[in-house]
This record gives sequence, C-alpha cells and structure tokens, in this order.
Amino acid sequence: MTAAPGFTPDDDTPVFVISVAAQLAGMHAQTLRQYDRLGLVTPSRTRGGGRRYSNRDISQLREIQRLSQEEGVSLNGIQRILDLENEVEALRSRVTELRVELAQAQAMAEAGRRVFAAGRAGDVVAVRAGERPRGRKNDSRALVLYRNPLMQ
Repeated sequence: MTAAPGFTPDDDTPVFVISVAAQLAGMHAQTLRQYDRLGLVTPSRTRGGGRRYSNRDISQLREIQRLSQEEGVSLNGIQRILDLENEVEALRSRVTELRVELAQAQAMAEAGRRVFAAGRAGDVVAVRAGERPRGRKNDSRALVLYRNPLMQ
C-alpha cells in the first residue's frame, strides 16, 4: 500500500501494526496488548479492530519499558506518572490560553480608557488621554484620570 501523494505522517498518525510497533519498541506484541488493556497506551483501531500505533505511541512504550525495567516502577506507578504528565501538559496549555485572554482583556481595557476633565462650572467633558479640554480663558485646565478598579 502506498501513501497518498503529499501525505506525510506526523507523530500522531497511526501507521504501525502491532508486530512492527512491538519490534520498534523492543518488546513482545503480547506486552503491547497488556499495556493496551491496562490503558498505559491507547493505539488507534481499524474498522476491523486491529491496533495501529503512532510514533508517539512507540515513544510512550519505550518510556514505559524504561520506567519498568531501569527504574523499577510498577505498572500502577507508571499509570500514575503518565496521568500526572498528561495533567501537567493540560495545565500548561490552559495557562497559555489564560495568558492570551489576559493580554486581550488588558488591550481592550487600555483601548477603552477614557479621560474626563471638569470645568469651573462643574461640567464634565471627555477628552483623549494627554489632551486638555478646550474652553474659555477662565475655565479650569485640570485633568482627572479615572481608572476603574474593576478593569485593572
């Protein structure tokens, strides 16, 4: 089977059957099936139910093997580590989203800032930031900058 012209699989594209994935990960296919049953790795499935592994799955299988064999971590411990790593990644993504939202809100607040000037007669005039109100010679030239504490 040949790939479609212009098709380039990325790290998440499920391309490897279980026998090839087992060989790439350096373990037995039955071990991959066990890890799938335990939820340590979740390969994609074909319509017929066959497993298809991606490059990311292969990397995860190698990490599971390393933690198990070199570090002596139990499969339950490995599952907890993987869950925590996924949670950290989700939190990092959320922090990035919140930073973007904050920057947008700050830009909107800055654009919506209004400056008011009060005249001698007590009238209030909106002016641009850095601008003094126009008026008669006897009018006050004082500027007041109001910052809404809820917008900061």
